[in-house]
Amino acid sequence: MLPGTFDFNPCSNDLFSLHHPASLQIPGGMPKERITLFQYTQFISNVASLFFSVTEIYDRAQKDQSFSIPVSRRMLYGRYSFFNTFLDDAVLPYYKGSTFRGVFGHALKSVTCALKRQECSSCLLREKCVYAFVFEIRSNGESGSSDQAETLAPERRRIAAPPHPYVLEPPLDTRRSYLQGESFDFSLILFGQANDYLPYFVYALEEMGLLGIGRQSGNTRARFRLESVMADATVLYNRRERSLKSGNFAEDLVISDSTRSNELKPCESLELTLLTPLRLKYENRLEATLPFHILIRAALRRISSLFQYYGAGEPALDYRGLVERAQRVTVDQSSLHWFDWKRYSNRQDQSMLMGGLMGSIRYSGPLAEFLPLLRICEKTHLGKQTSFGLGKIILTGAKP
Repeated sequence: MLPGTFDFNPCSNDLFSLHHPASLQIPGGMPKERITLFQYTQFISNVASLFFSVTEIYDRAQKDQSFSIPVSRRMLYGRYSFFNTFLDDAVLPYYKGSTFRGVFGHALKSVTCALKRQECSSCLLREKCVYAFVFEIRSNGESGSSDQAETLAPERRRIAAPPHPYVLEPPLDTRRSYLQGESFDFSLILFGQANDYLPYFVYALEEMGLLGIGRQSGNTRARFRLESVMADATVLYNRRERSLKSGNFAEDLVISDSTRSNELKPCESLELTLLTPLRLKYENRLEATLPFHILIRAALRRISSLFQYYGAGEPALDYRGLVERAQRVTVDQSSLHWFDWKRYSNRQDQSMLMGGLMGSIRYSGPLAEFLPLLRICEKTHLGKQTSFGLGKIILTGAKP
């Protein structure tokens, strides 16, 4: 052994033993790395620096309760495009979301329900049923038994209306009449565990084509044929092969527990366009205007409930502070208008008005910390009745 060196075994807990006035060795059977005494002292110095850095962060957190280390929360998000061809002439409503959603529910139940005559509320298979997970969500957010509800964490019980784990995005055009052989497309968005059930959804949407949507002459529904399913540019299913590609085609939606970061680019102006009706309630009434703080309240509700039920937990955002700071943002220009549309509810056996805001609005002010929230809501929709495809937004013109 050379003077001034020692054998260093980083995996051993044994004490150093002297073999030379200027050398040390760690006994043991693990592989050893020969380093100089100077390198060893540098190693100890680095460990000490790391320890004091962690200690300093802890002390700051103890003294300043507003100080926190940002932690990212994740939720699995999948967006799947369905391409179809009408087998009959079809007449669809101006807004097609409710038509799609109603038939989709019947189709999913027909292909997944094992006990056809059993009520979902008393079914023994409810806890493992795809249909119950998607459609029969109780006020506590569980599709399982009432005993499960008692064991829910308080933050899950306090959410009065847990979100559905899906969004059906109908075609955005206002066209109502289609001819036999014409194509039309729609998208299905799935959150969290719902992505595992994609094969069931594909099968259900095939069945939905046989049941038909809208109406044709004689008030019967118009049938369609599912041609293919895609996730981004990947073909997952096509009619000729009738096989579904295996793999994970969803992505992680990520939000930090702290949206206030020096890394955020400045933003003082942005334009928001409402592509489908946006229904927001504030102080227990539907809003016909859209002040920025009301928009942010809705975004926070949407994100917190989705991440709580279908992700890695509710983000520890500064909810009160974000709403307070959102009130500093002003409206520069607005072309928003109220759009009323009617849907028929089979469950309630009556027609219902489902109006909402549409159009564009421009905001100005300190907007940077709100952009990550709105970018997520671009993908998830926000507001009421999102499962129909309502609340689809797009951000444009974000400027420093």
